[in-house]
Amino acid sequence: MTARSGSDSGVAKAGFMERALAEARAAAARGEVPIGAVVVKGGRVLASGSNRTRATSDPTAHAEIVAIRAACAAVGDERLPGCDLYVTLEPCAMCAAAISFARIRRLYYGAADPKGGGVEHGGRFYAQPTCHHAPEVYSGIGEVAAGELLRGFFRERR
Repeated sequence: MTARSGSDSGVAKAGFMERALAEARAAAARGEVPIGAVVVKGGRVLASGSNRTRATSDPTAHAEIVAIRAACAAVGDERLPGCDLYVTLEPCAMCAAAISFARIRRLYYGAADPKGGGVEHGGRFYAQPTCHHAPEVYSGIGEVAAGELLRGFFRERR
């Protein structure tokens, strides 16, 4: 699956990504890797989340999964058809699978992750024949801000 450029993103898309970036900043303030995610349906935010792996001692508590769990609880269903997910970093393979299983319609992400990504890099989950649902993918929305946030977070820890 080749991601489409986010260069023609609208004001709404930028606003949803800004909300995801705010979640990422909150994660950084708690000492978590600064990644944020927002689930949107019909132009309305259903749920948002940020990394909580350290706080919950849960390696699956990535921002995408936290947001998907909250959105599923909000709608009372394990699937989120017609929903879009905004996330600050290219999802890993685990999160790409969760996005697929939740039947997310569109995935918008900020910074690419050549080392740990599972969408355009690594396992390229949506390109696998075993993938039952692949969302439309749009990359590069809020890429500069997301990348700077991540680089700054790790720079401070070195």
